Amino acid sequence: METISVSRHHGDLVAEITLSRPEAMNAISSQLAGELAQACTEVAADPGVRAVVLSAAGERAFCAGADLKERSKMTDADILRQRPAMRGAFGAVLSLPQPVIAAVHGFALGGGCELALGCDLIVADDTAVFGLPEVTVGLVPGGGGTQLALRRLGVGRAADLVLTGRKVGADEAERLGLIDRRVPRGTAAQAAIELAGQIAANSPVAVRAAKQAMRHGWGVGLESGLDVEDAAWRTAVVSADRREGIAAFVEKRPPAWPGG
Repeated sequence: METISVSRHHGDLVAEITLSRPEAMNAISSQLAGELAQACTEVAADPGVRAVVLSAAGERAFCAGADLKERSKMTDADILRQRPAMRGAFGAVLSLPQPVIAAVHGFALGGGCELALGCDLIVADDTAVFGLPEVTVGLVPGGGGTQLALRRLGVGRAADLVLTGRKVGADEAERLGLIDRRVPRGTAAQAAIELAGQIAANSPVAVRAAKQAMRHGWGVGLESGLDVEDAAWRTAVVSADRREGIAAFVEKRPPAWPGG
């Protein structure tokens, strides 16, 4: 792959997927979209990976959004033909079964903001600037931005960002709840990797089940949500991880998770 790189940390338990088009502020081209989907598919299928970090190369941007220079040369029909690949990239991030942490520095605009919103947690440094400026160029957010902002920020705050297209710096993003952890300049990737390591130290069965419970339980009624949680609990309670976790607690030793 030319626009995406994948590395491992914490004994290979954490996979870091890095957007690697720094010369283009990591803008999402057709090639990057396809390679990101491919990388996510491979990581999702690896049972040894317990947590994922989505980071970006360069100093200026996490991701400046869709590659508008590429788009400027495309017809309407070309853009529509590109659409499945673009949706595939955003969907691949959303579909990762492992917890995913975005490590954001610099600009995270349009599709870049949407990639971050598609992660379970967002770690951002002091240089981070978020925005969904699609309406300013005659578009609607198409990588999940309207729906993911709504779920993370609530109706009013999501509408503020989506309908104005304005950009928000790290201070306001933190107040809005767009950032989960704020870190000093230049440390977002390392902080995200450390956080991923903490998650990866827990039962992979329980962590994946808990992620699915939170994803599928959002927006449903309380009774239905508790049923979703009960299904996750049942998945974990009959697992070898549960037996090992309790044994390790009783024996006062670190657990050696079977992962099943």
